[in-house]
Amino acid sequence: MAQSDTGKVSRWDQHGREHVVRVRRTGVQRTIRCDTCGWRRGAQFLPWLKAEEHLAEAHQATVDPTAA
Repeated sequence: MAQSDTGKVSRWDQHGREHVVRVRRTGVQRTIRCDTCGWRRGAQFLPWLKAEEHLAEAHQATVDPTAA
C-alpha cells in the first residue's frame, strides 16, 4: 500500500483573507488543490512552489502567515 502524506501552503491576500492550497502525496504522485477556487493540478516536482505561484497569481495572496 502506498504511503499518503498531506501538507498545505497558506497565504493571506491584501483584504486579510486566507487562501490555502493543499499538497497531497501518494507514493511518487503529488496533487495540489486550492481550497478557495477548486483549482487542481498534478505536480511531480516542486509542488509547494507551484502552490505559492497559484496563490500569488490567482488570488493575489502573498503574505506568509508564518513569517515573523
